Amino acid sequence: MSAIAHTPQATVAAELDPLDLYNVRSMLSDEERLVQDSVGKFVDDQVIPIVGECFEDERFPRELIPAVAELGLLGSSIHGYGCAGLNAVSYGLICQELERGDSGLRSFVSVQSSLCMYPIYAFGSEEQKQKWLPRMARGEVIGCFGLTEPHGGSDPANMKTVARRQGKDWVLNGAKMWITNGSIADLAIVWAKTEEGIKGFLVEKSFKGFTTNVIKHKMSLRASVTSSLFFDNVVVPEQNVLPNVSGLKGPLSCLTQARYGISWGVTGAAQACLAQVIDYTKSRMMFGKPLAATQAVQIRLAEMARKITTSQLLSLQLGRLKDAGQMQPTQVSMAKWHNTRGAIEVARDARDLLGGAGISVEYVPIRHALNLESVITYEGTETVHQLTVGRALTGINAF
Repeated sequence: MSAIAHTPQATVAAELDPLDLYNVRSMLSDEERLVQDSVGKFVDDQVIPIVGECFEDERFPRELIPAVAELGLLGSSIHGYGCAGLNAVSYGLICQELERGDSGLRSFVSVQSSLCMYPIYAFGSEEQKQKWLPRMARGEVIGCFGLTEPHGGSDPANMKTVARRQGKDWVLNGAKMWITNGSIADLAIVWAKTEEGIKGFLVEKSFKGFTTNVIKHKMSLRASVTSSLFFDNVVVPEQNVLPNVSGLKGPLSCLTQARYGISWGVTGAAQACLAQVIDYTKSRMMFGKPLAATQAVQIRLAEMARKITTSQLLSLQLGRLKDAGQMQPTQVSMAKWHNTRGAIEVARDARDLLGGAGISVEYVPIRHALNLESVITYEGTETVHQLTVGRALTGINAF
């Protein structure tokens, strides 16, 4: 048998982007890439230079709100009412780039868009939409989402906040806890139990009996405002009740929208950590060579890239499903669980690779790692999302 000679063809390998090994960017439309580039430039130019100091000072950078609004990032997926009308993948990319800066800024946009503007758009009257959405898109009205209570957490059906009818109005009593934007909000979307089921109320900051308290001494999301809300016989007029929803379907559908954005956002935080630790290990000399020249470090960097890449692909497919109207809440749970777990592991390992420098806010991993301790808990703990997937697999509710 004669041997067949194979002549290897010369190939030129394209240089890979360490933060996008599977070239997810090539799968985006021109509009989606434009959105990513615009938000990325904003984060590089205006967010990153100040956010470390904001984190240290426990200060939300309110001065960035006009630029965020001008870019069309508030209610970006809503059509009409002064909103950008972008697709779901574009909204995901917005969250990814913002969280590459800081989870606090992404949380601000996520709450405003998914938890406040979305329920008004989905469940509100036309009068409510016209009154609130254009001003919220311009950043003139800031919203917060009142669902979580001090004893509630993962069991929202156990809420104690109640509203009862009083003539044509409602009287609201109770308290909410761990509310992003709470003390800077002009409008709170508050969910309360009534004799007719759980309803959503648009509580304006001027309403008598409505007070807020900033939660201080946080070690996470320090560049974000977190508050308690208190309602002491707050009279809410009927026109401030969301008319087209009743029960937990309302708040849970809002959380699904927000969790979708989180699944993208956390990957931005992980990318920021990987980018910095690659640069550091290539320049940091130990025992006569760069840290990056050691097998142990390269294996750890490769692990970070693996987690980021799988998260990118998971989010992109989730976004395509959402744009096709096929996204299911269980799929969102899978992405929020997987991507947040991957991101926090990347941030922690990047912090470790930085050695002593890793505990300084001059480097981003410790800030992202601390922020992700909150992100992995809020809007569905990791355990809740695992059980959600388990329920879908078995058909058995283990909650």
